[in-house]
Amino acid sequence: MLKNIARRYLRTSYEIAINFGINPVQFMRAVRSVPRFLRDYFVYARVSKEDQRFPLKIWKVRPRLHNFKGEAGGAKGHYFWQDLWAARKIYERRPSHHVDVGSRIDGFIAHLLVFMPVTVVDIRPLSSKVPGLTFIQEDGTTLASLRVNSVESISSLHAVEHFGLGRYGDPVDPDACFKAMRALARVLKPGGRLYFSVPIGRERLEFNAQSVFSPRTIWWVFKKKLGLEIVSFSAVDDEGNFHEEANPEDFVHAYYSLGLWEFTKRG
Repeated sequence: MLKNIARRYLRTSYEIAINFGINPVQFMRAVRSVPRFLRDYFVYARVSKEDQRFPLKIWKVRPRLHNFKGEAGGAKGHYFWQDLWAARKIYERRPSHHVDVGSRIDGFIAHLLVFMPVTVVDIRPLSSKVPGLTFIQEDGTTLASLRVNSVESISSLHAVEHFGLGRYGDPVDPDACFKAMRALARVLKPGGRLYFSVPIGRERLEFNAQSVFSPRTIWWVFKKKLGLEIVSFSAVDDEGNFHEEANPEDFVHAYYSLGLWEFTKRG
């Protein structure tokens, strides 16, 4: 118990430091990497005397101290698995168009734009002009520009947990996340698909970062209250591992996992 409390306080302190531009972990890694950097610098200085195509100049040194022991890439974690999960499902169904609410442009949306047009809805502005991408700036809790039962394929990935907390310039509203769920269900066309993800585990508010939902809450809202059917459920656990066709009950007591739901609406 005490260990869990200490871990939570450390995580909170870490996140506060990050928000003020201080990363304690990166700082310590950088300090430990200085000897390796200096060794490499002097080795390059010695051997480059025989080849002056790329001469070493002290005033152009730009140290990078965090990559000596890194892996080849980040093929794990919430965003990697959710983007891959949703993009694969949408590719299999090949709808004529897809609508997204609040997901990452440089991840999931970029995946989709390879093979289909996408309309993105976000309360924040977007200045980028990408072929195949249509942007609508509006509140995701209402989706006012979209008609009832009009969208064949729609998603909102790792976004709704932030709604109503003011973090992204949106109005503070404790009910905003549930308004967004109702809006998504309202515009979904019968027989269409909604791809939805939020952090899951022990339900709580971490103001103003996010809400973490119990899987039972998502089930109750979408199935019992809004009448959608669950087509599939997958999850990314606390360690960043992917579980396809998982049991939501296995994540009720998780700390910070990710639930991935595929919903449909009856005709």
